[in-house]
Amino acid sequence: MARKPRRRSMDFAVYMAVRLAVCAVQAVPMALAFQFAGFLGWLAYQIDRRHRQIAAENLRLAFPELAGSPHRIDRLVRATYRHMTTMAVEIALLPRKLHVAAWRRFVTLRSGTRIIAPFFSKRPNLFVTAHFGNWEMAGWVIGLFGVKSFAIARVLDNRYLERYMKRFRQATGQTIIAKKDDFKRLTTALASGGTVGTLADQDAGPRGLFVNFFDRPASTHKAVALMAIEYDALISVVTVPRVAEPMIYAVECEDVIDPRDYAGRPDAVHAITQRFTAALERMIRRRPEQYFWLHRRWKHQPARREKKYSHAA
Repeated sequence: MARKPRRRSMDFAVYMAVRLAVCAVQAVPMALAFQFAGFLGWLAYQIDRRHRQIAAENLRLAFPELAGSPHRIDRLVRATYRHMTTMAVEIALLPRKLHVAAWRRFVTLRSGTRIIAPFFSKRPNLFVTAHFGNWEMAGWVIGLFGVKSFAIARVLDNRYLERYMKRFRQATGQTIIAKKDDFKRLTTALASGGTVGTLADQDAGPRGLFVNFFDRPASTHKAVALMAIEYDALISVVTVPRVAEPMIYAVECEDVIDPRDYAGRPDAVHAITQRFTAALERMIRRRPEQYFWLHRRWKHQPARREKKYSHAA
């Protein structure tokens, strides 16, 4: 089925609305900007019934002990909306607030050298994160530390917003690699010992690799494990959760995975994928309100195998 052609005038209008919103956020005092974010979170919760229901269902699946407490589920859903709108305001403030001379005011490093060592190793490094905390800040901060990295991202349908977001994401030295159309650049970066970041918590469809995520099978892309094995790349499981208000974050590394530890194992791809997924789950469990529960992480499930019974004549 052919895709409906986009209206350039509408795309440009959306782009201008976003630019005006960013200008407004950057112009007002920070406290007022975050008050506005709280209002937007409340408003989004009220009008976005579809994703509100998806978030509630996801939370019931992830935390079955809360299934009998709809009020606690609802509080987490509201907190998720508030976190997402606050994160949007923080992203607008990053170019003005988070720079080389002031990053210590907003970001702390956890786990010390466990975070730093893989980024300065001679081996390639895949830093894996999730739609958790402020994932856009991860690439920004890594660039501030002087690490030239690559990030895999989907190209936005709105060409004006795509150019704007690409300039923002590449402002501190990060290079964006298109998710579907730039495989050669990705492999070149890994072959030359580069650092590549990717979001690893997206549904991979019915043919994805199913691993355990919150005690439920989750279709997961196997590309991270395959690339780590092929290019002998370390995998750093990194997130940037908010730890205090306003806009105080921590760079946390939950695990560093060496594919050499799985050499010769026939289940190496599955074991590596399960390991980094489990590491992401541990981080999300500590601050569940900062995860993007609005997307359908368990959209696809393993096909049920029908048992065949033979009947005696």
